[in-house]
Parts: sequence; structure tokens; C-alpha cells
Amino acid sequence: MNKTTYTNMAKVWEMAETHALSLENDVLRKARSDAEKAKLPQGSAAQANLLRFITRTLNATSIISVGTGSIVEALQLVEGLGGAGQLTAVDSSARGITMIRSLFADISDSVENRTTLRAVNTSPTVFLPRLNAGTYDLIVVSGVASNYAPSFTEAANLLKVGGRIVFTDMSGLAYPGDGKPDAMRALLATVEDDKRFEQALTPTGTGMLVAVKR
Repeated sequence: MNKTTYTNMAKVWEMAETHALSLENDVLRKARSDAEKAKLPQGSAAQANLLRFITRTLNATSIISVGTGSIVEALQLVEGLGGAGQLTAVDSSARGITMIRSLFADISDSVENRTTLRAVNTSPTVFLPRLNAGTYDLIVVSGVASNYAPSFTEAANLLKVGGRIVFTDMSGLAYPGDGKPDAMRALLATVEDDKRFEQALTPTGTGMLVAVKR
């Protein structure tokens, strides 16, 4: 791949990201701004929009979101649920989980929303093994490197057949210095070797790995 091709790909990425940002509604824009002011960096808009799309096309009713202050992603997942179902947010950041609860309360007050929220401030290693097996349509994992491997360990047990687990920020660029690039390479190898899943890696946002339970 030559320099011109890389440049053209970068332009396509920039166009997709700019377009996704333009599609964010006032609630999402405010959430992004408030989170960043609270020193909770938010991920790619295109990435979050694709998560909403995956939720809709799956007709998902039960989602687990594992993150570290991933406010915009959580709100896009709620949007994808279409005002029904359940979102379980697992966040090791106390500030992040507080913001998710507050924003969800605002949404519930302003529009018809029958989505239920279960939000816990803990690590996936502690919480995910407690959940019921075979009852989830989608698991989304983002944030610090330590969220990733434990979430995949539990995924085959928690997901329904045909359910998906999506890992964001696979490039490892979002959290430099925490060992994330090495963790992402190890995770990719683990997922690809697991015969219980079919997987694909996409460059959307900062890289997304999508795996479907067989």
C-alpha cells in the first residue's frame, strides 16, 4: 500500500468521523462535551454510531456495556434499543457511572423511554461472572486494557447463539502507555483462535473487533 492510498484512506476516515459527529443530536453533543470536561475522553463518533446500528439490526433487547467513562457509546446503545430492553453498564470509573446514571435519568424524564438501566461501578472480572448465562444479545467493551480479556472470557457463556461481542479501540491509540497495544494483539489472537466465534476486524473509529457466537 503506497503513500497515496494511505492518504486517501485517512481522508475517508476523516469524512466518516465528521459526518457521524454532524448526526449526533443535542443530547449526545452535550454528553460528549460534559464528559470531556470531566476528563473522560470520548471515543469515535463513527464507532458509537455503528454500535447503535448493530444494536438496531440485531433487534437487541439486552446489552452489556463494559467501559471506562464511555458515555457517548452508552447513549448510542440506549438509542439502538429503541426505548425498550435493558442496558447493563459496567464501569470501573465512579465518575463515568455517575454520569451515565444522570444522563439516563434525563432521557427518561424527557422522552418515552422504557429501557431499564443497571449501572455498576466495578470491574468486569468481578461482575460479569454473576450474570445469567445465555441471556445477552450484545456485549460492547471499551476503556482500559484490563476490561478486554475478562469480558471475552465470559462472552461465550453470557451471549445467546448469534449474539455479538464488540471490542472498540483495537488500535490501542486511545490509551497510550497502559500496555494496550500488546493487550489488543493478544486479544485478537485469542478471539481468532476460539472456534466458538466468527470474527472480523474493522478500522472504523479507532478499530473495532466484532465476534459472533456460533
